[in-house]
Amino acid sequence: MILEAARLSLLNLFAPETRSVFWKVLGLTLVVLMGLWFALREVFFLYIWPYLAQWMPTVPDWAGWLTFIFAILAGIGLALALALLIAPVTALIAGLFLDDVAEVVERRDYATDPPGMALPLGQALVESAKFLGVVIIGNIIALFLLFVPGVNIVAFFLVNGYLLGREFFEFAAMRFRPAAEAKAFREKHRGTVFLGGLLIAGFLAIPFLNLLTPLFAAGMMVHLHKAVSRKDPSFALAQSSRPNHLRG
Repeated sequence: MILEAARLSLLNLFAPETRSVFWKVLGLTLVVLMGLWFALREVFFLYIWPYLAQWMPTVPDWAGWLTFIFAILAGIGLALALALLIAPVTALIAGLFLDDVAEVVERRDYATDPPGMALPLGQALVESAKFLGVVIIGNIIALFLLFVPGVNIVAFFLVNGYLLGREFFEFAAMRFRPAAEAKAFREKHRGTVFLGGLLIAGFLAIPFLNLLTPLFAAGMMVHLHKAVSRKDPSFALAQSSRPNHLRG
């Protein structure tokens, strides 16, 4: 079920119906990451490099190679910081385009099912802000755990697997269910959702391809929500259980 949802989402990445959303997600993700790169670079040269520069004159001439090593380490540090910010950026972009992705997936692969409906703008903004905040806090914790040998990489996958799986699944579920029911449904199937989140975290760890994480994750959780719903009669998508803005 999880692998099938991932397979279908991968197919949707490059489908003609997804092309418009594909370019919007990719373009905005690149713009945000470029902005963050320049911001991190400025912060480094304004607040960190001056301290290093003060220390450099004390380095003997024969140890000038240390300057070169510091430059390399600085570049690696900036790249690592940017990599850790990809998950929050994914959360931000997802909040803007999840409904666009969901509509394409539902229209393409579930044409005979009743369509979901986007959340009201105010609720969508609140959920997106909460999503972004939770992912930022989670990745700050993961950042500290990076310095713990044997835990660092595992921490990245566990933290992002849990957070991204939970939030993307609930976003997909709330197109059909009240928020409280969506959370209860996710909690009931938390094992499946977590494993799906680990796949998203794995996708997030692949350089360059991870720029499409918002598109992949949103599509995958739409498919996973559909699959889990059909296997759980107690949470069937009955008209009476749909959110108020979906009834009528």
